Amino acid sequence: MPRVISGLAKGRKLYSVPGTGTRPITDRVKEALFNILGPDIVGASLLDLFAGTGGVGIEALSRGAAFVRFVEWSRPALATVKKNLRHCGLDDDRAEVRFMDAFALLQQPADRAFDYIYIAPPQYHGLWEKALRLIDAHPDWLAEDGWVIVQIHPTEYRDVALEHLEPFDQRKYGSTLLVFYAPSEEEAP
Repeated sequence: MPRVISGLAKGRKLYSVPGTGTRPITDRVKEALFNILGPDIVGASLLDLFAGTGGVGIEALSRGAAFVRFVEWSRPALATVKKNLRHCGLDDDRAEVRFMDAFALLQQPADRAFDYIYIAPPQYHGLWEKALRLIDAHPDWLAEDGWVIVQIHPTEYRDVALEHLEPFDQRKYGSTLLVFYAPSEEEAP
């Protein structure tokens, strides 16, 4: 059973989404991810697309993120995110849960720029690439020095031609690959 690794809700076990439609992050990968983000998560904003259990966003809130928006289209997953937020005592104004299609959200004008956008789609190939292309086409969703982080199976990865984003790091942890994107150098002021 996944848990919150550090911060205010450290040690709290997270409820899982019923069924096999989600692909929750393992504690090992989550710990590695937050070791990479380090203290920069404090005061940051995170957009958790395909939120599933909410594990990544909840870990961010527990470690001091200022705001997390959880986006989920599956009703059972959405209920699990809300249940986990309550269980961890993090269901306050720093957490916003939206029942919405991630692709529909990304096609709208951005209502804020996020420091981190986390893309962890369910087990349907190609969804990560579609979400990444939409963020690239609507760069206002990402802060000037923000990162997009994609969680996929290593066999799903392929290079994607992007205009505003470029990959800068990859980390493989067993059957999970994290790919990190940032605004292209040409985009930086």
